[in-house]
Amino acid sequence: MEVSAIKQTKGLKGRWLRNTLSIVLAIVLLCVTALSATVAAYYYSNMEAGLRSKARTSTLFFETYVGQSYHEYYQSCAKFTQTFDAKDVMEIQFIDTNYRIVSSSYSPLSAMAEVTDDITEAIETRELSTYTGKNPATGERIMAVSSPLIYSNGEVIGVLRYVTSLKLVDRQILTFTLVISLVGIMLLLIVYGSGRYYLKSILEPVSEITATAKRIAAGSYGIQIQRHFDDEIGELADTINDMSIKISQSEKMQSEFVSSVSHELRTPLTAISGWSETLLSAGGSVERTEAKRGLGIILRESKRLTGMVEELLEFTRIQDGRFNLNISQSDIRADFEDTVFMYGSQLQQEQIELVYLENDDDIPEIPCDPARMRQVFLNILDNAAKHGGEGGKITAEICLVQDRVVIRIRDFGPGIPEDEIPLVKKRFYKGSSKARGSGIGLAVCEEIVSMHSGELTLSNAEGGGTLVTISLPISAR
Repeated sequence: MEVSAIKQTKGLKGRWLRNTLSIVLAIVLLCVTALSATVAAYYYSNMEAGLRSKARTSTLFFETYVGQSYHEYYQSCAKFTQTFDAKDVMEIQFIDTNYRIVSSSYSPLSAMAEVTDDITEAIETRELSTYTGKNPATGERIMAVSSPLIYSNGEVIGVLRYVTSLKLVDRQILTFTLVISLVGIMLLLIVYGSGRYYLKSILEPVSEITATAKRIAAGSYGIQIQRHFDDEIGELADTINDMSIKISQSEKMQSEFVSSVSHELRTPLTAISGWSETLLSAGGSVERTEAKRGLGIILRESKRLTGMVEELLEFTRIQDGRFNLNISQSDIRADFEDTVFMYGSQLQQEQIELVYLENDDDIPEIPCDPARMRQVFLNILDNAAKHGGEGGKITAEICLVQDRVVIRIRDFGPGIPEDEIPLVKKRFYKGSSKARGSGIGLAVCEEIVSMHSGELTLSNAEGGGTLVTISLPISAR
């Protein structure tokens, strides 16, 4: 369980927790902070504006109607504080230049005022001044606005000060912050819950795919993954299923190849060893015709073994990247005709007619490896004789189609089953054919033609038989 938890933390789930949730958390914190700061600024600015308006209005009243004498000033201050109708929410103070409270709606008279920056600045600058902070006497958070009182002779004789507690406002701001934080927490929970569900919908099929892939890697070729979703995960499952099938087919073809090659090698070896023992044991008593027949079989089967070994060596060179071409400008028509006429005489002994379809196309020399191309021609003609020789006839032609040289070789045998056509050029594949062979000849031909920037295709010809088409460019690419 601990190992599994560590893996989950280090895997997709861990990365999602670290990345997505951390980003969402940062955004929520930023929004809560910004909104709380905005609301606080709104409340404080409105409160300050209200206090400044009151202070400015009250100061204007005193400057306009109160100015006959100091005694009248003090009487007016006392009367104003006695009739102040907002005592429950704020305090009004009249403070002289010695920082003594002349009159107050709350504080005792003749008490010394707790000096804050707004009082000092109002006296010194003769302008309204605001203070937001703690009351030096009580520690309570307050907001105060002080307005200078200027006597008729221009002398500052004190300040009119409005003071209100920020307790209620701070509580409202705190309540708003808590509500916003709760909304942010709910949003985090929603993101976390939806994310877990989303991750579960990904991790479970991915875990299933991983387990199946491990089974395939362990040798359980051909097993399939059930597709649950029609999305990228479904496409991944289909891809692995296709890979599993192809690996299974490849494994089967390799197994069949080993079995086929073993049989193919054993048959000529048996004939060679048998006739060799016969000739050795018979000494001089064996008839000349019998000895000639045995030597002919030994020669033929030796050549077949040599051909199979050559195919295997060629395939090995292709696999190792050691297969090279010796390109030169070559008369491809002459090479093809020579191969056809040479092989035609051999096919006559097997009662197979090889017909060369002549034409007047002016085929230029093309860049190619003539030895390798003759190898391709011979291999395809040999395949036509082995797999379609029962038709008794093979046709061959070479022509020019636009800027490409096209070679066609057709037999008149049973053809290729449609479902096997895409597979016949794959290595080791023999399909349903009972003819002898290693199953890699066409794979070698495909590689040689591809290295010449050409194309090799197989199809069933109209009227029966198999048509092999080779298309080569007339100029190097």
